[in-house]
Amino acid sequence: MKPYPHSYQAKAHGSVTGFVPVSSLGLPDIDTAPPAEFDGPGDMWSPENLLIAAIADCFILTFRGVSRASAFAWTGLDCQVDGILEPVSGTTQFTQFRTTATLTVPGGANHVKAKELLERAEKVCLVANSLLGRRTLEVRVIEENG
Repeated sequence: MKPYPHSYQAKAHGSVTGFVPVSSLGLPDIDTAPPAEFDGPGDMWSPENLLIAAIADCFILTFRGVSRASAFAWTGLDCQVDGILEPVSGTTQFTQFRTTATLTVPGGANHVKAKELLERAEKVCLVANSLLGRRTLEVRVIEENG
């Protein structure tokens, strides 16, 4: 890892109507629009979806790191994040983030250790740590078939 501080940049360009492309140097552009809840089309990435997706993505990437550091073997991790957006003291903000993680492990794996590592990944996820909303984590560990 490179030493801190790290710096990240993204750009967006919009006009009176239409989608808003977002970009970052060296990455493919992503077209965005408001979500259906804000009268958008509902079939494009929105800032709200991108934020929630960033939490799920960061959780999995963080789990990779903590499991590797603990030499813990696993084969798959599904992560769903549900965010609640609501008005608070005159502003609108995400007030809750519920992460549901289902970890698939080889037969005979230590389920207690798996849950500890999932909890550690949630605790140190830098994206989630940068947000104000209350966080909860639900975990499930399942063994591979066969």
